[in-house]
Amino acid sequence: MSPSGPGLKRALPFLAIFVIQALCAVFFVSDVLSSVLGIRTTPISWEMREMIEIGASLGLVLGVVVGGFMLRRALKERHRAEEQLRRASGAFADLLQERFAEWGLTPSEKDVALFAIKGMSTAEIAVLRSTSEGTVKAQTNAIYRKAGVSGRSQLLSLFIEDLMRDDGAVRPMPDQVTQSAVSAK
Repeated sequence: MSPSGPGLKRALPFLAIFVIQALCAVFFVSDVLSSVLGIRTTPISWEMREMIEIGASLGLVLGVVVGGFMLRRALKERHRAEEQLRRASGAFADLLQERFAEWGLTPSEKDVALFAIKGMSTAEIAVLRSTSEGTVKAQTNAIYRKAGVSGRSQLLSLFIEDLMRDDGAVRPMPDQVTQSAVSAK
């Protein structure tokens, strides 16, 4: 993108306000410091001083107005991002339920799969479900077989791939996984 692109044109008013505020700040700070430190300076005419003070006031008012607009825009963008996150979260939950149904998971297997996707260990899942680790291992093996994957990381990657698709479509189930899920019922 060239330096004279649309981004620069949008930034010019903000840059101009910044320059006005910076020059006025330098003037006022140097004026105060020269008075406090007793440095003699050549006085400027009252007309020039009035013009500088009017410019400083305008710069400050414009800064407040622009700051308000930027805050409003930032709040809108934050709200939009939160809404997108909420929708993505809902989409992930829908995707989980859709895949679990396609794979023909039992209610217990659905629970175990969800806990596994959340990153819980076999022991933690067993405690949460009040069952033995052996039962959880058997259920995770059944989940992996029905999903056509060899482990937890591949199971999770199936969902990540679906969420990252550019076209928004859900990845179709492979024929071999669908057939093995049907024959396992």
